[in-house]
Amino acid sequence: MTLLIPVLGDQLSHGLASLRKADRARSVVLMMEVAEETTYVRHHKAKIVLILSAMRHFAEELRADGWTVDYVRLDDPDNRGSFTEEVGRAIERHEAEAIRIVEAGEWRVQKAIEGWQECFGIAVEVLGDDRFICPLPDFFAWAASRRELIMESFYRQQRRRTGLLMEPDGTPVGGQWNFDKDNRAPPPRNRPLREPQRFPPDETTREVIALVEGRFRHHFGTLASFALPVTASEARDLLADFVAERLPRFGTYQDAMLEGADFLYHSRLSTSLNCGLLTAREVCEAAEAAYARGEAPLNAVEGFIRQMIGWREYIRGMYWLEMPGLSEVNFFGNSRELPDFYWTGETDMACCADSVRNTRDNGYAHHIQRLMVLGNFAMIAGIDPAQVSDWYLVVYADAYEWVEHPNVLGMSQYADGGRLGTKPYAGSGAYINKMSNYCRGCRFDVKQRVGEDACPFNALYWDFIDRNEARLRRNWRMWQPYATWDRFALETKAEIRERARSFLDSLQPAAPGWARAATESAS
Repeated sequence: MTLLIPVLGDQLSHGLASLRKADRARSVVLMMEVAEETTYVRHHKAKIVLILSAMRHFAEELRADGWTVDYVRLDDPDNRGSFTEEVGRAIERHEAEAIRIVEAGEWRVQKAIEGWQECFGIAVEVLGDDRFICPLPDFFAWAASRRELIMESFYRQQRRRTGLLMEPDGTPVGGQWNFDKDNRAPPPRNRPLREPQRFPPDETTREVIALVEGRFRHHFGTLASFALPVTASEARDLLADFVAERLPRFGTYQDAMLEGADFLYHSRLSTSLNCGLLTAREVCEAAEAAYARGEAPLNAVEGFIRQMIGWREYIRGMYWLEMPGLSEVNFFGNSRELPDFYWTGETDMACCADSVRNTRDNGYAHHIQRLMVLGNFAMIAGIDPAQVSDWYLVVYADAYEWVEHPNVLGMSQYADGGRLGTKPYAGSGAYINKMSNYCRGCRFDVKQRVGEDACPFNALYWDFIDRNEARLRRNWRMWQPYATWDRFALETKAEIRERARSFLDSLQPAAPGWARAATESAS
């Protein structure tokens, strides 16, 4: 009996459940580059290069390890363009009698997989993705037992599950679970460190870059500086570089921003984690070992581990708990078109311009740029959350729907009405000024609320508070903004509304079709 084992582009792990215990002599690993996946949104060029190059390298590693690999390239003239059709062709080629696959990371792909048994008339075994620490059934059980789905309580459960940063008696190392209060420092005066380790493209990656520059030339982003890890070995080198060079100060400065400093103390491991070159457990164990050796402080290590086993796993669970309805949430009823500067970076707002430049050049921006600059602006400006979510899915090399939907629609845009977060992450220019140096050279004055020279974030923030009063005033975490708003004079409120209206009217909307193309030819 021939067993067909499809391995998807975000499943590039040698320890993948579908590969374990499989008989190499009777199995064929199927890997597919398909148009449907490269164009369901118009992905950043760097993401397409990353995934296709990592897939091709992984296929060669599997062959070297004794596996038979059937690899379908994107430019294969017989490629039919979708997972389902390529699986059908592979069944015929290899006379496969069964399929074994790990559950997909995205809803639409999982729905397709669930139809394969009926479609092909052979057994299809779908395995849980145990590269994640919390199995989905366990997350669903946790969620069902609680009235409020607070990440912190889930995170503590994860600490107990893994034993990470735990004492033998079951208490947390350092006597507390969370050191986030120590991790909110503004940027250091001196620009830190060298750039993170880079991995110049090899022959395989250069071949993929040529393919992408030709076939996806109209997609967002540049490839001039592409140097991401595309193998597990490279990803582990980047992990070691992070632990040695950045982890010690990561916690303290994880929310800081500096103009032109694209990575600061951040790990840049998310692309490798999300396509399977690394696992959350191995990166957490590396960080914990650095703490044990006295090479990184507890606030940094705990903050990093919280992102891995707390937030990342919580976001994945929330995605599968809330889909498919999560795609359509719009608590505030926002309907404004996404501004064109999200693509061009052409705006006088220094924070937005620099964040978009980083995004364009690297397929990357760190979490505060994503949340409190670009996401914050979109929410307080009243941008349609579906357009915002599509944009995030397009522009970041680490973006997958399971990551972006909860992070963007839930945390960033509060479009779920508080299912994921307890309050909107809305802020004026004051927060950006505190946590960055953007405001020093900005054309706008962060100290002014109204007038042509006033920071747009200021009027937009208070206008957001005003127009959503019926939805937010009774939220206990919003009492202070509303207490402040109530103290404003009527004339001041009117001036704020007018400044917000005039600025929003000045925004140029993005051109139609920027995120989703009907066919690959439109790419």
